[in-house]
Formats: sequence, structure tokens, C-alpha cells
Amino acid sequence: MRQADLNSWGTPNLLTGARIAAVPVVMLLLFFSGPWASFLGALCFMLAGATDFLDGFLARRHRLVSRLGKFMDPLADKLLVSVALIMLIPLGRVPAWMAFLIIGRELAVTGLRGLAAAEGIILAPDRWAKAKTLLQMTALTALILHYPYVGVDFHEVGMGLLWLALIATLASGVSYFWTFFQQYLESPGP
Repeated sequence: MRQADLNSWGTPNLLTGARIAAVPVVMLLLFFSGPWASFLGALCFMLAGATDFLDGFLARRHRLVSRLGKFMDPLADKLLVSVALIMLIPLGRVPAWMAFLIIGRELAVTGLRGLAAAEGIILAPDRWAKAKTLLQMTALTALILHYPYVGVDFHEVGMGLLWLALIATLASGVSYFWTFFQQYLESPGP
């Protein structure tokens, strides 16, 4: 194995790997109904979501940014968010149309990033993308939790946050496409 490949498996990428490993666990917990399964599912989802912020912080702080991490980090986020959205539809906790718009935006931006990379254009996350991720993770944690705890109706809180997440998600998507077309039109032709 090349040294660069070995260096790619630092703590930030291990955290990203843990987030990917949490996807089937969250999915399995959402197969079961009841407050305990929801509580454990929300806890697992929340901890996995927290690794997104921690791995990025560690990668930047310790200069452990890698090509593997740049690929795996957004993939892990999309897998975690998509599985939660899809599993919450049959439970009646998330409208299918909202899940479609959020997952559709994720797929569209992933495709756009691939096209941008082929054109030599870097599409870095902006403030909308960061707000989108935080709002999605918070909303979905509340929606997975679902049941009232300590006098808080987590389903209502989650739906309010999911509306905000949807707005940030769509704004972020528009921002990515706008940035791409601006840079594409400014770039020199073949």
C-alpha cells in the first residue's frame, strides 16, 4: 500500500467510516416502533451526525485533509440523511415529497460536483451548505426521536426544523449551480 493511502486512514476518515457504519444501524432501529427504538435510533443518528462536524474540524486543524476524505465525507452525509428520510416515510413522520426534494438535491449536487471536477472547477461548501447539514441533522434527530419527552413534542419540533432544512437545502443547491455556471462561463474554452 502506498504511504499516501496509509495516511488517508487518519482519525477524520475513521470518523467518516463510523458514520457510514451507523447507516445500517439507524435503518435497523427504524424498523421497530416505540419510544425505545426511536430513542436509540435518534441517539445513533445524532452521534453519527456529530462525527461530520468533528472529522472536518480534525482534518483542517491537523492538516489531515485527503482525497479519500473529500470523497467519503459528503457521501457519508448523503447516505445517513437519505436512509433516515426514506425510513421515516412509512412511519408517517416525513412527507415523501419533502424526502424526494432533499434527496433529489443531494443527487443533483453530487452530479454537478463530478462535472465541475472534470472541468477543473472547485465547488466548495458555502454557508448555505453548512446550514443545510446542521438543520438536516437536527431535524432528523428530532423526527427519529418523534415521541414527546420532558414535555417537548419532538415530532412538531422536527417538522419545523425540516421545513427550515428544506429551504436551506434548496438554497444551497441553487448556490452550487449558480457558482458552477459563473465559473464555467468565466473559464477559458478548449
